[in-house]
Amino acid sequence: MSKRRLKKPAKLPDCSDRLRKALAKCTKADLMDVLVELAREDRKILRRLSEQFELKAPPEELVVATRRAIADATDFDERNINHNFDYDDEAYSEVKRNLSRLVEQGQLRLAMELSLELMKQGSCQVEMSDEGLMTDEIEECFQAVTKALKKCNLPSAEVVAWCKEMIASDRVGFIYDEELRTLQKHFEKLRS
Repeated sequence: MSKRRLKKPAKLPDCSDRLRKALAKCTKADLMDVLVELAREDRKILRRLSEQFELKAPPEELVVATRRAIADATDFDERNINHNFDYDDEAYSEVKRNLSRLVEQGQLRLAMELSLELMKQGSCQVEMSDEGLMTDEIEECFQAVTKALKKCNLPSAEVVAWCKEMIASDRVGFIYDEELRTLQKHFEKLRS
């Protein structure tokens, strides 16, 4: 009996030269229309264009985009629980970027609220994975917020309550815990 041979998958041809030539014939307006349409249809493309061109957005848009990025970043297939599953690190980068932008725009409370959402969803993702490989990305997202909180003029009680809620929302008990406890103690001393 002969062995069945597996066919090698066909290598996709590199069409970048043809694409460049076709794009060179387009008007600037046509190219912009295509990019905007692609960005509307694909969040990854929108994310990439936003980063590339450093798009400015009002806080309301940043909140919506950040919530969407948190959902994308923390999404996982429940059939892969207790495995090292893939996750969207570009979405985590967008969360980090947007939290920083909110802080820069003076929207610290919004950034705190979104950080709490990230802690809830991100710690669930870490808990469901085998090794929690996304932990570093989650913690990096919180850095701009905690750095701003150290210098802020928010009431101490508000910052302490946020730290406690962040710690309580961490389903695995180790995400950014030292930093949050240090920040909490700092503001508790200010209250005394």
